[in-house]
Amino acid sequence: MKKYHSLPAFFLALFLLAGLAAPTALASEPFSVNATSAILVDADYDQILYELAADERRYPASITKVMTGLLTVEAVERGDLTAWGEPLTMDTMVTLQPDLYTDVGPGSSSQGLKEGEILSVRDLLNCVLLPSANEACNALATALCGSVPAFVERMNQRAQELGMSSTHFVNTHGYHNENHYTTARDISRMCLEAMRHADFRQIVSSTSYTVPATNLSPARELHDTNALVSNFRTGENRLLYQYAVGIKTGSTPEAGYCLASAAEKNGRTMIAVVLGGVNWRVNGEYVEHNYFIESKALLEHGFNDFSRKDVLSQIEPIGTIPVTLCAEQDYVTVQPARGLEATLSNDVDPALFDRDIVLPETLEAPIEKGQILGTISISYQGKDYGTVNLVASTSLERSQWLSFLDQLQRIFGLLWVKLLLLAIVLIVLIFSLRRAIFGPSRRRNRRRPTRNHSTYSGSYRGRRR
Repeated sequence: MKKYHSLPAFFLALFLLAGLAAPTALASEPFSVNATSAILVDADYDQILYELAADERRYPASITKVMTGLLTVEAVERGDLTAWGEPLTMDTMVTLQPDLYTDVGPGSSSQGLKEGEILSVRDLLNCVLLPSANEACNALATALCGSVPAFVERMNQRAQELGMSSTHFVNTHGYHNENHYTTARDISRMCLEAMRHADFRQIVSSTSYTVPATNLSPARELHDTNALVSNFRTGENRLLYQYAVGIKTGSTPEAGYCLASAAEKNGRTMIAVVLGGVNWRVNGEYVEHNYFIESKALLEHGFNDFSRKDVLSQIEPIGTIPVTLCAEQDYVTVQPARGLEATLSNDVDPALFDRDIVLPETLEAPIEKGQILGTISISYQGKDYGTVNLVASTSLERSQWLSFLDQLQRIFGLLWVKLLLLAIVLIVLIFSLRRAIFGPSRRRNRRRPTRNHSTYSGSYRGRRR
């Protein structure tokens, strides 16, 4: 029988070719959100993990009420005075004024509050943040600032303080106005600040709240419009998200479906903003509430696909710097003053990050351990992750002898000293040349000629004539 030894190799090659030719549908696709704009933020570190047209101007609808709630809880924490001079607390009773329905158009969200009705600040905040009552926003505005316009002015001021540079408010509740706009990025900043306040956080994470009977109304039962937190309005358990802790819904024909949401999972907190959401078709049928589905997916993306990683270790030696005037060693090692972490996609390797190191070329002793000597900046694909000081890892003492020699060298390096030495050398050279040419100088002994005196014997005989 004839054997085909090459047959297994043939089928193996055929299998490999088929694998190469197969569609790459199994390859992971980039994460995306079905919305006009969106953003995902690691709330623990205020770090953006995902964004889609996050700086595009959009209408916020009732997400505006986050700012109204934020200003209220901040005023309560400070103990600000109300418009009538009383300290503001969550239990302060507010009498609703005639401007209750300012800029509240037909069909807008309401709890049917009435002029002259008396509710507590806590009751009004729950009306604002759970069922999204527009008139409750105006009631708080008047209580805090005396009028709705004055409160709106404070809203815009606070927005600028939070860095919401692309935001402008014209009312307290978000009823549509062309001049009332913001961005997903700005909303995330607003929500991040609001969720730092316990009273705000407690309300937006609640499924319901009962407003006691007032002087003009029986008790009201409030339910959260956020389907991630409560299924009262949708009746769909599939939209509930067990890790959700808020924040606020919003929708108008112009804004579309909007949701600012927050969730806590395994000790981590995420904030997601989805703006301009629309219902989409699946097998020819509309799927409603997609902004809840997309927000849930966005939050899960943050929890599942990102983790906290070290991008710079505090004990990592970064480099060395030459050191003079030290007898012990001629260099010092530098290391980061602190470690640096970042929330990164699980498939990102911090070892690939770029490092911009700034250090002096040389140093003189003494050097103290922990002394700041330079900086290191960490970045990846154009995104900055922080700058850290670089410090000396050890102390180095100055050598007195080396310091003395250095001082001498410095002195002899001065221009005037060099010129003086040059002058001295020239003078010595000139005298040396003269001596070499003319020989040693000698003094001539000049003596006066002496007279020869005759020795006369006998007596003086007188002058000859």
